[in-house]
Amino acid sequence: MFNFKTTTFLKSMIFISFFALSSAYFVEFILDHKPCSLCKLQRIPYIASLILISSFFIFKFKYKVILVILTLFFIFGTVISFYHYGIEEGFFNESFLCKLQGNFQVDSASELLSQLKTSNISCKEVPLRLFGFSLATINAIFSLAISVILVGILINYEKNK
Repeated sequence: MFNFKTTTFLKSMIFISFFALSSAYFVEFILDHKPCSLCKLQRIPYIASLILISSFFIFKFKYKVILVILTLFFIFGTVISFYHYGIEEGFFNESFLCKLQGNFQVDSASELLSQLKTSNISCKEVPLRLFGFSLATINAIFSLAISVILVGILINYEKNK
């Protein structure tokens, strides 16, 4: 069952995703705050939602499939965001994800070791706060809210089937 409220929510998600990604790239390229590996991972649900929702409206893909995939992406985003928040607050230690640079072309163990020793953007550092919150915290709140809404839409879909 596809209704007006869900269509409106999906269209809103396109705007929200575009705004979130634009803001992230503004902070990265204009304000020159380089993102850590976890910050980059947190962009995936927004990129996926732009692609999936646009393809839904353009190609009329199955509604439920799009919702399930979006829900999984935003649950993933919520977990990564809360994990990142935990690293920032000292609840967790930085993992190997925080040490990745994106260059995976290494030929030996010594090259890999030297790459891991080079200075990376730390996941602990909070270069920018908005209203006292780190961007990871803000993203955790938004990702959780979007996940809850998507789960609610899926439950409602199953009830009205």
